[in-house]
Amino acid sequence: MKKDIHPKYFDNAKIHCACGALFEIGATQESMDIEICSQCHPFYTGKERSSEQVGRIQKFRQRAAAKKK
Repeated sequence: MKKDIHPKYFDNAKIHCACGALFEIGATQESMDIEICSQCHPFYTGKERSSEQVGRIQKFRQRAAAKKK
């Protein structure tokens, strides 16, 4: 590697999630604040989407059914 062209690498960078989780990973920034992580993301937790999303899907299906008639 060439000297003085790469950013400094932190082996124990602290990542703070909005849900309160704290991770330590390797990164080029010493600390980061994130909004969503594997402990609070619906894909990883198995929780369903919000009811607002379900309402939109139902509205779409109603419009599609009405168009077929």
